Amino acid sequence: MTGQIATAAACGVVLGCGFWLLLIRLPFMRPTTFVERIGPQLKSHNLESRLLRAVPRNFTPFGPLERILRPVIGDAVLWLGRLNPGSSALKRRLARAGTVKSPADFRAEQLLWGAAGFVAAVGAVVLFGASGRFSPLLAVVLVIGSAAGGFMLRDYLLGARIRKREARMMAEFPSVAELMALAVSAGESATGALDRVCRSARGELSKDFTHVLAETRAGKPLVEALQEFSSRTELGPLLRFVDGLVVAVERGTPLADVLRAQAQDARDTAKRELMESAGKKEIGMMIPVVFGVLPLTVVFAVFPGLAAISMGL
Repeated sequence: MTGQIATAAACGVVLGCGFWLLLIRLPFMRPTTFVERIGPQLKSHNLESRLLRAVPRNFTPFGPLERILRPVIGDAVLWLGRLNPGSSALKRRLARAGTVKSPADFRAEQLLWGAAGFVAAVGAVVLFGASGRFSPLLAVVLVIGSAAGGFMLRDYLLGARIRKREARMMAEFPSVAELMALAVSAGESATGALDRVCRSARGELSKDFTHVLAETRAGKPLVEALQEFSSRTELGPLLRFVDGLVVAVERGTPLADVLRAQAQDARDTAKRELMESAGKKEIGMMIPVVFGVLPLTVVFAVFPGLAAISMGL
C-alpha cells in the first residue's frame, strides 16, 4: 500500500508540474516587456518571404521538444543567476530595495530561511511518523521542498519590496520634479534645487536624492552622482529624468523646461498605467458576474415559474 501511495504521489507531482507549466505559459500570465511593446514600431519592413528564411538550428537532438522547453530553460538560467553569491545583479536589486545589506548578508539570510523551513519540515515529518502516517518519499519531498521554499521565499520578499518601493517612487516623482522645476525657475542651481527638494519632501525618492546630494558635497561631480543613481534604478521615467538633468547641466539648456516636461511625462505615464489596470480589472470582474451573479439571477427568475407549474397553477 505504501508503494501505491508513493507512486500516486509521484504521478500527482508530475501532473501538478505539468499543469503549472501550462498555466504560467499562458499569454496573460507572462507580462509584456518594453522591448516587445516597441518591437513592432521599430521593426523594419522585410519583403523577404518567410518560407525562404533560415530555420533556427537546434543545439540538442530533441527537435521540437527543445523549442518547446527553450523559454523554460531561459527562465531557469535567470533563476540560477540569482543564486550566485557574488552576483552584481543581486547587488543592484538590494540597491533598488533601498537596503544597505551586502550580497553575502542576503545570502546568509536566505540560508537561515532555508534552514528554518528544513527544521519545520523535519518536525512535521516526526509528528506524522509518531501518528503512524509515515511515507519516506513524501517525507523527502516535504523536507527538500520546505528548505528550497524557505530559501526562495526570501528572494520573493525582496522582489515584493522592490516593487512596492518603486511604486512609491513613481507616485512621488511628478511632485518632486515639479518642485525642482519651481526651485530652478526661482533662480536655484541644480544642486540647490536638489537641496530644497531633500529638505522639503519626504519619501523614497527624496532619500535617494539625499544620497546623491551627500555624494556631491563629498566632492563627487553632480553628473557622476546622478549617473550612479540612474544605475541603481530600472524605472524608465526616472532614467529619462536623470538623463535630461545630466544633459541640461552639461550643455546649459533651460533646466526648468526640461523638469516640467519630465513631470508631465510622468503624470501621463501614471494615467496610462491606471487606464491599463482599469481595463484588466474590468475583465477580471466578469468572472464573478458570469459565474456568481448571473446564475443566481436566472434561478430567481425561473424558480417561481417552475414552482407554479409543479403545483398545477
